Amino acid sequence: MKPRHLIYGVHLDDRVKEAPDVQKVFTEFGCYIKTRIGLHHVDDNLCSPRGLILLEMFGDEQKCEEFKQRLQAMKGLEVKEMVFDHPL
Repeated sequence: MKPRHLIYGVHLDDRVKEAPDVQKVFTEFGCYIKTRIGLHHVDDNLCSPRGLILLEMFGDEQKCEEFKQRLQAMKGLEVKEMVFDHPL
């Protein structure tokens, strides 16, 4: 991968329902995920059904793109991409 950070944000509408299928794709492409952070709202009265997962990608950019496309094809998900380039 070029000297840059490639970050995917994955928003799940119903994380309990969608998590098993999403996890299968995460496992399949696990060698390309450097960092994974899961966020969802929780307090004394609520555990939100929605969730946000931030992924820092690593390695073959074509595989990372394939991973993103697999996620985008799933219902109930929204995928956003952030790219931070670094000079050589």
